[in-house]
Amino acid sequence: MIDYYETKQHPITKKMVLDAYKKVKSKKGSAGVDGQSLQNFRENLSGNLYKIWNRMTSGSYFPPVVKEVRITKKTGGFRSLGIPTVSDRIAQQVIKSYLEPKVESSFHQNSYGYRPRKSAHQALEKTVSRCGYYSWVVDLDIRGFFDNIDHTLLMKAVERYTKEKWVLMYIGRWLKTGVSREGEITDRIKGTPQGGVISPLLANIFLHFAFDKWMQIHHSNMPFERYCDDAIIHCTSEKQAYFIREAVSKRMKACKLELNSEKTHIVYCKNHVHSESHKNTSFDFLGYTFRPLRRPTKNGWKLTYFPVMSHASKKEARRRLKKVVNRKFRGSIQELAQIINPMIRGWYQYFCKYSKWTTRGLWYWLNRKIVRWIRRYRKRSRVQARKWLKNVYKTNPQLFEHWKPVLDIKPY
Repeated sequence: MIDYYETKQHPITKKMVLDAYKKVKSKKGSAGVDGQSLQNFRENLSGNLYKIWNRMTSGSYFPPVVKEVRITKKTGGFRSLGIPTVSDRIAQQVIKSYLEPKVESSFHQNSYGYRPRKSAHQALEKTVSRCGYYSWVVDLDIRGFFDNIDHTLLMKAVERYTKEKWVLMYIGRWLKTGVSREGEITDRIKGTPQGGVISPLLANIFLHFAFDKWMQIHHSNMPFERYCDDAIIHCTSEKQAYFIREAVSKRMKACKLELNSEKTHIVYCKNHVHSESHKNTSFDFLGYTFRPLRRPTKNGWKLTYFPVMSHASKKEARRRLKKVVNRKFRGSIQELAQIINPMIRGWYQYFCKYSKWTTRGLWYWLNRKIVRWIRRYRKRSRVQARKWLKNVYKTNPQLFEHWKPVLDIKPY
């Protein structure tokens, strides 16, 4: 019988490793440089978990290089992700589970990213509320944040929460782990790879001192919302907005980071109260575009400052749908629905919180895309394809998520 609480040099129990595996398993994820998937790992689960525990407790665990994967950004270009092996994700989760409870209670209330019981919707709700009161915002963008975190400053921040040598040792090793890029291994002297289990926690620890706490001490009259490295600062005047942008820029330089001047914007939150004319009246945050929008109220139509699904988010949704709904798909329409319904449901749950009608264009586009697929797959004319889809709708009006009453986008 396994003794989950047996330890060696470092106080890591077998239960800690087992619990870490369960969390990694629940989040799935792809294989790292060793090609081992979660399914492969489970084939020798006991042996693999023992190996991780044995090496971590003896101090002989050294993380393998991470595999670089490039993904397309919503706004264009690419973002590099560093994918650790399954074993390394479990090892990182062990340290994260130990460290997170020690740091979580000290984090700022306006920090929302990658935290227990915090969400993007909470950040958005606070942004909506404050944009109705404050007339200006500074939309901050830190240039290559994850790739440029200074290791020395980060370790000093971590040491504020723990003096445990084994925790600091393993975090230090992960920070120095090389990256496998198209077969070539590159050493890393700064940054922490996006895609690592512990990276978001380390990012929050760093920005807690570099930004959150600094704002609280020196500029408490300007509230903010931060979701990892995305942040919005609310200001009462344009002058104050320019002032804080310059102050944050200097603060980032002191922390060996820099603001991206091309993507850091000062924006006027125009509504029925703030009615001046200014060039920049919209900004993107967490997949939404905040902009002036006329909406019906009890007292008639009113100009509000409101979040809608951003152009970049719609473009990304179309890109993902096109990968499925095309001439290469040879399944039935029921099989098509099974594949794309989880996508539609996810977008609805995230983007329709504030307004369903602002996403209607995407769903109508999807109906047209399905009609084109029917024309090619079933060799029908446009009229015949639309008629056939209409009959499918009459037979099964809830086949697709966007046909259901909650969205009610009929295919005709």
